[in-house]
Amino acid sequence: MKNLKFILLVLAALGLASCKKDVSTEKKSKDSLVAKKDSAVVPEIHKEYYGIYMGDFAGKEMITPEFGEEYEGNVYKKLSLKINRITKDSVYGQSIVNGNQRPFRGVFNESTQSFILDEPGNDKTDGRFEIKLKNDSITGKWTAFNKAAVKAPLKNLKLIKKEFAYNPNFMLDENSDLIDWENPKDFKEKYTDEETGKTETYTESKNRIASDAVFKINASKQKLTEKDLKNLRKLDMEIIKNAVFARHGYAFKKPTYRYFFEQTDWYIPVSNNVDNELSPMEKDNVALLNRFIKYAEDKYDSFGR
Repeated sequence: MKNLKFILLVLAALGLASCKKDVSTEKKSKDSLVAKKDSAVVPEIHKEYYGIYMGDFAGKEMITPEFGEEYEGNVYKKLSLKINRITKDSVYGQSIVNGNQRPFRGVFNESTQSFILDEPGNDKTDGRFEIKLKNDSITGKWTAFNKAAVKAPLKNLKLIKKEFAYNPNFMLDENSDLIDWENPKDFKEKYTDEETGKTETYTESKNRIASDAVFKINASKQKLTEKDLKNLRKLDMEIIKNAVFARHGYAFKKPTYRYFFEQTDWYIPVSNNVDNELSPMEKDNVALLNRFIKYAEDKYDSFGR
């Protein structure tokens, strides 16, 4: 009798262990199926449309001229629109305007060759792109989600597809405007009145101006020395330094630098951080330029605009 009870207990224990094993195996099998489903790659379509589209981004704003009355006119900015991925249900990418990089997600309509792309909405500058694709160009409009938060809640855009590639040979064009229009400074000037002979003072607004050194010194190709920099203006060195970042596609937030590099046909902003893309020599040159910029002086002059 005791032996029979022992045998029954052993069988019950084996059955319970088997049951636990089956449950565990079943759960593991289900988990594997879920993991497999989650890791499945959603097929991508229309990869030929992937890339960067750049061009004008224009909207009506109130413009205050230096002289005269305020008026409403078109203000043109540069927009970089990058399409990273297209699936049957979604489109993913990013927009860059004024150095502000924003992700977007939307849909693509194959029959009309058009996109509706929404930025996240958690920034006052976010909005919706409604655009149409034709060959290598994109046209359409952008509408702000918060119309009261921006100067031009409706903007039109006209973009052309461009290929970004780092090239250490890229330089400013020698016909570039080298005036920093964003940082005028007032100076007290003196003059002698011819009739009275008295010396009078007046205030004149002047702007920083770079020299032609920015066309000759390339911090992406040559190892700079203190001798190369000691006679340069502060704006010269700022342009030479930021040309390194521009070649790598850095999206400048400061209007001064955007203005200089948007005058070229090679500048394509692709990222808010390109530090890891710089070569060792470029990093050394940037560090040296920063040292000299700290103590350098600018040249100012008077210009009409």
